[in-house]
Amino acid sequence: MPSKTLTVKQRQSIFHALVEVQDTGVAVADSKKSVAAEYHITREQLDLIEKEGLDKDWLPSM
Repeated sequence: MPSKTLTVKQRQSIFHALVEVQDTGVAVADSKKSVAAEYHITREQLDLIEKEGLDKDWLPSM
């Protein structure tokens, strides 16, 4: 599958979705599999988005 180029807003949305799923108590590996499938991205892309979100403090809106 070719790598998708995602905007910052899209990456932030994916990061927030990952956080929300993990906050429900879903295991990290399962949450990553689920979110990657939902957004049609690779696990590698999701790992990069997760790192970017943590590095840049992309906290969910309250």
